[in-house]
Amino acid sequence: MDAAYNLARWLVHDDHDAQDVVQDAYLRAFRFAGGFRGGDPRAWILAIVRNTAFTWLKRNRGSNQPTEFDEQMHAEVNEESGLEADAVRKADGAMIRAALEELTDEFREVIVMRDIEGLSYKEIADAADVPIGTVMSRLARARGKLARSLKDRIAKETA
Repeated sequence: MDAAYNLARWLVHDDHDAQDVVQDAYLRAFRFAGGFRGGDPRAWILAIVRNTAFTWLKRNRGSNQPTEFDEQMHAEVNEESGLEADAVRKADGAMIRAALEELTDEFREVIVMRDIEGLSYKEIADAADVPIGTVMSRLARARGKLARSLKDRIAKETA
């Protein structure tokens, strides 16, 4: 359930919309459970979430419209770390989230599924309905774009 919500959240850019997408995806999965042909159920569910999110975006927005990220809801706070370390961690997290938001959906989804949710290349390929080679190339390109974006952001902050 967490992986489904995280993927939906990164694709639709809104907490409430992501909840709606996941709910709709689970209803579709339940309705079409007879069509499940075996394999990895996690990848199957994520494929449904992915398709539901893209359908929802087409129907409700027509384009990617970034929304404000709720820092308090998603920040991990370690009370033992001290204020300075906590401030650095929040700033770094905000920078990474902003860089992720700049990625196109096809790049963002592979980053989320692989680096945040820990899915294998095969699971991502099954969920996105693309060959494993495509997953690998998208992931490499997405990581490259993310690294360049972060490098640019850091350079701007230190200048």
